[in-house]
Amino acid sequence: MPKILTIAALQLLDASGRILLVRKQGTTTFMQPGGKLEFGESPLSAVLRETQEEIGLVFSPDQVTAMGMWKGPAANEADTDIHAYLFAARTLESPRIQAEIDQIMWLEPETAMARPDIAPLLREKVLPGLLGR
Repeated sequence: MPKILTIAALQLLDASGRILLVRKQGTTTFMQPGGKLEFGESPLSAVLRETQEEIGLVFSPDQVTAMGMWKGPAANEADTDIHAYLFAARTLESPRIQAEIDQIMWLEPETAMARPDIAPLLREKVLPGLLGR
C-alpha cells in the first residue's frame, strides 16, 4: 500500500501564459511550487507559505484560486501517492530560487508537456487543463 502525502501546489502563470516549473534539490523532476501541509494547516495556507519559502513570492488569499484536488503518484518518492490541492495565480513579479529549489523556468504549456522530466500532476492534470484537453 503506497504512503499518502497531502500537498498544496500552485499553477503560476505569467502575463504571456507561461507556467513556472521548479526542480527541487536532489531531484530530476520539474513540478509546480508547493509542498506538504504542516500539522493543522489548511491547503490555502500551505500553498501561500510554500510559495513564499520556495520562490519568494507573496500572495494574499484573494490572489489565488482553488482548482480542486488531484490524486496520483508522487514525482520523487517511491511507493508514494499524493493528494494535491491545486491553486492557480498569475504574477508579473520574478520568482527567486530559495529554500530547497535548485532550478526554475518559465515554459509555454505545450513545451512543458513535451518534456520527459515533468511530474505526474503536471502531465495528467495541470497542463492538459491549460491546453484545453
